[in-house]
This record gives sequence, C-alpha cells and structure tokens, in this order.
Amino acid sequence: MANPFVHVELATTDIDQAKSFYQSLFDWNLHDAEMGPGFTYTLIGVGEGTGGGMMKHPMPGAPSAWLPYVLVDDLAAATAKAKTLGASIVKDVTEVPNTGSFSIIVDPTGAALGLWQPKAG
Repeated sequence: MANPFVHVELATTDIDQAKSFYQSLFDWNLHDAEMGPGFTYTLIGVGEGTGGGMMKHPMPGAPSAWLPYVLVDDLAAATAKAKTLGASIVKDVTEVPNTGSFSIIVDPTGAALGLWQPKAG
C-alpha cells in the first residue's frame, strides 16, 4: 500500500465564516452531516482529488488548523509504530460509526497527522 493522503480536515474557530470563505473561494460542494447530538460535520466535495471536511474546533482556545489524513491498512499497528518511532498520540484509535476509524499523532518534529482506516466491508 502506498499510504496516500485520503482526507483533509479543518478544525475551525468559526465554522460559518470558514464555510462562507471556502465556498466563495473554491467550487467546493459543502454538505452538513449530523454526527450526533450537537455535532455537525461538514463534508467537502472537491470534485477530483482528495476531499475533506470541516468542523467547529473540538479544543476550545485552539487555533484553526488543517489536518491531513493518511490511509493505513492496520490503524492500531500504524498508531503503535508511530509511537515507537517517537510520535505522541493525540487521539488514540477512535471509531467513526459506519465509516471507519482514525487516530491523530504528532511526529517528533511537532507536525500533526491523522491516520485513517476505512471500515471493512
């Protein structure tokens, strides 16, 4: 497996402003998906290439930031390997119902990266 980038996600301090800005700047198709009580995730359809999503930043006080996700075959193994190579685990393996699972690491240089494994099936 080549481990391509498969998703890019914006955690923003102002979701309405971000949606307005990116819809005006690019020809992106934005679609809100209710993910649970009080949590809306906006899917970004870009046409060709890697799509993504955006959400209200889950960490109050943190700045807005984009996070890329890389496809892995075995999320638990990749997350554990990253840790042995010096990464910090910001978010351990977490399931996204009916979709897949992800983790978020910070590499030894301080750069954040998401790891993604789609649901089998």
